[in-house]
Amino acid sequence: MPYLILVSIIWGFSFVLIKGTLVSLDANFVSFARLLLSFIVFLPFMQWRGLSLSNRLQLLLIGGVQFGFMYVAYIAAYQYLPAHVIALMTTTTPLFVTIFNDLCTKRIHRTFFFAALLAVTGGAVIELPDQPLSASLYGVALLQLSNAAFAFGQLAYKRWMASRPELQDTRIFWLLYGGAVMFAGAFSLGTTDYAGLNLQLVQGFSLLYLGVIASGLCFFLWNLGARRVNEGTLAIMNNLKIPIGVIASLLILGETTDYIRLAIGCGLFAAALWINKRFS
Repeated sequence: MPYLILVSIIWGFSFVLIKGTLVSLDANFVSFARLLLSFIVFLPFMQWRGLSLSNRLQLLLIGGVQFGFMYVAYIAAYQYLPAHVIALMTTTTPLFVTIFNDLCTKRIHRTFFFAALLAVTGGAVIELPDQPLSASLYGVALLQLSNAAFAFGQLAYKRWMASRPELQDTRIFWLLYGGAVMFAGAFSLGTTDYAGLNLQLVQGFSLLYLGVIASGLCFFLWNLGARRVNEGTLAIMNNLKIPIGVIASLLILGETTDYIRLAIGCGLFAAALWINKRFS
């Protein structure tokens, strides 16, 4: 769990650190660029021998879904939903983790599901916007596909590596990023005006940070941490970045929030972790 907590802290503070610096760039290009940098970071550790063609294709697929498809669907949702609705809708990822786990194991884990439901409720309480909610069903569907893709990738990698203890995470993770780069790159080619691309220095540093740290290192540590906890804990931790992000905004940007809702949301997270630990 320490890996998951560390990544949640980095993600929670990352939005505050880069807020507004990349809005002028094509969103698909941002996804492609950060994933390409993540891929480059792990190339020196690559393992080729000992991996069958089937294994390589499976890892490319897992990475393509978990990181590539997740980003593309998430970005596409912004065409149909306002930012405050997107923030609210991203809280459902824990439920997808438990649902996919139940499908894989062919049994219902009630404790995991209830703990995940508390985590979703806690995130929703914190993210619930003050303005009226209005949403496009197409946008909601895209966002839930994004959540499902990230949840699927975590569990798929966890189960894939569990059956291959001889492999090292650092040696094969380049393949996951390779699959993500191919997926995101295909969409970027269709939307990005590379001839007219004007990358400012601060934007370059932001992309470098996102690619090397927030994506490259953090996605690796997240999947590494996912292998070391049960599925209930993994589901809950998917929403931990929400209260951390709010706290980061309070500390760094001096923004205001509803402290009662923040306290209730944090309390629901704590209850979810306790129930999962006590009854799972």
